[in-house]
Amino acid sequence: MASTPASAPGRRRVVIVGGGSAGISTAARLRRAGITDITLLDPSGTHWYQPLWTLVGGGQAPLGISRRSEASVIPGGVHWIRQAAQAVDPDARTVALADGGRLGYDFLVMAPGLQLDWGGVPGLAEAVGRDRVTSNYAPEHAPLTWELIRNMRSGTAVFTHPATPLKCGGAPQKIAYLAADHWRKQKVLDKIRIVLVIPDPALFKVPVWSEVLEKVAARYGIEVRLRSEMTAVDGDRREVTVTDHTTGTKETIAYDLLHAVPPQSAPDWVKAGPLADPAGPLGFIAADKHTLQHPHHPEVFALGDVANLPTSKTGAAVRKQAPVVAANLLDVMNGRTPSHRYDGYTSCPLVTARDKMLLAEFDYDLRPTPSFPLISTLKERRDMWLFKRYALPPLYWHGMLTGRI
Repeated sequence: MASTPASAPGRRRVVIVGGGSAGISTAARLRRAGITDITLLDPSGTHWYQPLWTLVGGGQAPLGISRRSEASVIPGGVHWIRQAAQAVDPDARTVALADGGRLGYDFLVMAPGLQLDWGGVPGLAEAVGRDRVTSNYAPEHAPLTWELIRNMRSGTAVFTHPATPLKCGGAPQKIAYLAADHWRKQKVLDKIRIVLVIPDPALFKVPVWSEVLEKVAARYGIEVRLRSEMTAVDGDRREVTVTDHTTGTKETIAYDLLHAVPPQSAPDWVKAGPLADPAGPLGFIAADKHTLQHPHHPEVFALGDVANLPTSKTGAAVRKQAPVVAANLLDVMNGRTPSHRYDGYTSCPLVTARDKMLLAEFDYDLRPTPSFPLISTLKERRDMWLFKRYALPPLYWHGMLTGRI
């Protein structure tokens, strides 16, 4: 059990901003280490297991099993303030709250996640949820994705990926493969044109998995537009504008189904604050990529989607980051130099069919880092799909969020 000095009167020992997977799992690990004065800020009454939303959109899981009450996942002994943070003053060591109050801290963990910038693409905010436009990136729209896929028998389906960093970078293309496989089984795939818009020069940043995904896309007859991005939506006309960033040319595609993934960034108040990394235009928080400590404020740590780290933003990354943050925070609380290091591990379960999956795991150097070294995760596997659908959710709720794994 950790032994740390008491906090100054009126000041909380540890404040955690954000009650998602990063904030909750870090709080749980600190509690298990014996830290008793922990305050968590989050306004939401609902906690979501977001990786299931792709399967919800693909008709393979009900939305309800991805949701639990926030109160049910708050670790015992952690004080939950159900308010949003509005600003951080790292010099005064205070967090401004939505009700106008201020909360002092000795140590701060920043894990507020990112925001979906629906207004970042002209016309998208007005069209999503209607006009045959959907997105698995919002729980209120994920069931609509399956409704549109299930009812489609011909026409054009467009699936997009923004040029910004985003949570679960493989999700924009996974739903395209699930849809294509459904249409294949319904014997209507040959009547449906599928366009997949990707801003990068390859389908996936790690070449060995990109090569496999190229074959998957070709198997379904998907038109892959690399180095391209959705730049406008006209919901009334059911048209999407796709811009090729290599040539600058714009193409208007009439759609019968549009799965649109919005640009994403740090929350506005984080962007405007002193913890944001000035080297990044999207306002993500500066953090040493190995210790996850802020470079100018050693009492501040950041993890999860809001941290400006050169790796994919996934729940699997959080699972490896939380132990590092908790251990290094304990080091700093006890006057030691942070001793634990995060190597950039992340993973992306790439669902390629309604019963098949690739598991891409890699580090900062894009080196494969398999958790299952005795099997090939470069092959589409049913056991990996079963692992994602049935094993990962309970591991999340009962292992990761409780600080056990």
